[in-house]
Amino acid sequence: MKTISSEVLAYINRKPFLLTALSQGIINLTSLARQIQPEIEETLKKSAKSGAIVMALKRISDNEEFLATHKIIKVLKNIGDITVRSSLTDYCFKVSDSLLQTQSEFLNHIKSDSTIFYTSTRGVAESNIIVSNSLKDAVASFFEKEHCLSIEEELSAISMKLPTENVKVSGIYYFIFQRLSWEGVNIREVISTSNEFTILTDEDSVDTAFGVIKNLRNL
Repeated sequence: MKTISSEVLAYINRKPFLLTALSQGIINLTSLARQIQPEIEETLKKSAKSGAIVMALKRISDNEEFLATHKIIKVLKNIGDITVRSSLTDYCFKVSDSLLQTQSEFLNHIKSDSTIFYTSTRGVAESNIIVSNSLKDAVASFFEKEHCLSIEEELSAISMKLPTENVKVSGIYYFIFQRLSWEGVNIREVISTSNEFTILTDEDSVDTAFGVIKNLRNL
């Protein structure tokens, strides 16, 4: 059931800049309530008193989640370098007794080429390697005895440098994923270290994803 509170929250969630301003306490709630009243009434299909909208806004701005959002935004404003790499392929292999040795031999083969992209992740039953498309033949040769579960081509990676305090603030990744999701960006894979964060996405989504991540600095 739609209520004034639920519709006000939905409205604010669609407006990242308003969310930030509310978390910082720099918005006149009465003025904001008057401004958004027509849209709230339209979604509710009935009249809504501005005083009730003000109360809903106050509850939102006092909520601990919004206070936590303010901490997240302070960290994201200091995102460092953002790097984009395109024309990548993601290979998923079944974990085997020989897989680590195969990866070691492959890495030794490509270590002198600074122009290529390589990263890997390992789970309990499967391991992924993400490489430049130009290494397709080398992967086929080195990993021919390994069990390949899937191959995803025409991907791009966006890597960003996070401030060191990111490890002390909960919700950083959720905040980034939320905004990427709002823009319809499908995340294929996530690779992270303590202060670096990489997402793998389809090449036709990379421009949108880059714009979202870049704009995090301006929240």
